[in-house]
Amino acid sequence: MSVIEHARTTADPALLALYQDLHRHPELGFQERRTAGLVAQRLSSFGFEVVTGVGGTGVVGVLRNGPGPTALVRADMDALPVKEATGLDYASTVTAPDAEGTVVPVSHACGHDLHTTCLIGAAQLLAGERSMWSGTLVLVFQPAEELATGAQAMVDDGLLERFPKPDVVLGQHVAPLPAGTIAAHAGAAYAGSDSLRVDLVGKGAHGSMPQNSVDPVVMAAQAVLGLQTVVSRTIAPTDVVVLTVGAVHAGQAANVIPGQAELLLNIRSYDPAVRTHVLDEVKKVVDGVAAMAGAPEPPTITEIERFPVVINDAAALGRTLDAFRAWLGPEKILDPGAGAGSEDVGILATSAGAPLSFWLLGGSDPSLFTTGGLDDPALRTIPSNHSPAYAPDAEATLPLGVSALVTAVRTWLPAR
Repeated sequence: MSVIEHARTTADPALLALYQDLHRHPELGFQERRTAGLVAQRLSSFGFEVVTGVGGTGVVGVLRNGPGPTALVRADMDALPVKEATGLDYASTVTAPDAEGTVVPVSHACGHDLHTTCLIGAAQLLAGERSMWSGTLVLVFQPAEELATGAQAMVDDGLLERFPKPDVVLGQHVAPLPAGTIAAHAGAAYAGSDSLRVDLVGKGAHGSMPQNSVDPVVMAAQAVLGLQTVVSRTIAPTDVVVLTVGAVHAGQAANVIPGQAELLLNIRSYDPAVRTHVLDEVKKVVDGVAAMAGAPEPPTITEIERFPVVINDAAALGRTLDAFRAWLGPEKILDPGAGAGSEDVGILATSAGAPLSFWLLGGSDPSLFTTGGLDDPALRTIPSNHSPAYAPDAEATLPLGVSALVTAVRTWLPAR
């Protein structure tokens, strides 16, 4: 029997039901009260010391099991403002107000419901098999990963002072890879990300009298084009940077030149010096466009969110992956290289001065793939995280995700 067949036949119905329940009831960042309540209830029933409300809506469970090191295992709980289009019979129909008060559709389009369920399943197994490991287990169910503020909120709320300080930080993120594979990269594994809002101030006028205006729509258009040269003309080809203008907002009528325009942009980078350079160049471009147009005020640039670069400790990741190779086979452990996605899990490790071991958990039906490798053409067609159609193969992935976490913990907290 293959690993996948075994996973499907051994899937815990209660755990699958919990996953489907969380999927039906997604909650945005810092609103995860129902999810946190379910998590706290489960951990308490397993014998964990449980504290809720850490960093707002975070939950921490501690299980002390004799002498030994401390391992912190993290799962994120929040959902996205995305309308689900999976067609699942347990699909989300939830709407909720976002941080600005706008009512938006909400779904677990990134798989955090699966992360939470896997860690609950691992907690139950580890609590029931204490003879298999020794040390202290700290489980962190984190809010607001999608907002890039949840990990820092927990740290600021005394996570590392109120609870045992970890010797290693472990975690996983489901990805549209074949179930039964694990992918991880040592060193800079996930990009730092800066999301910015640029407000351009012009002078409004009637559309028939452009000579009386300072047109912010034209400024916005020139800024969008100018920003395309930041990476292509000021960054060395050997440095990896992505700059995307994701939104342009200006005006409401065809015959009115508005008084202001807004750009939303995102920057992905790995090197702190390169990041600083790109941010400086963005300011030069928008300031230059405004000055050339004779804008009455300089533009303002506001940081919306910031993710630091996630750095996997090579030795720590190697130790974890060796255990995964022994479990799944070396051919199932992939190195995807540095990814342009972003995560805030690294804040927990750097704040604690502990090594990070963070991996991607394959979450898609393996029958959809031909080679199962990183060059598989299916990777271009299977809906990815943040897609309205993203849906992990829960029956196969849940048991494997639980086993991955248990395997990692037992590697770092072995029996004495």
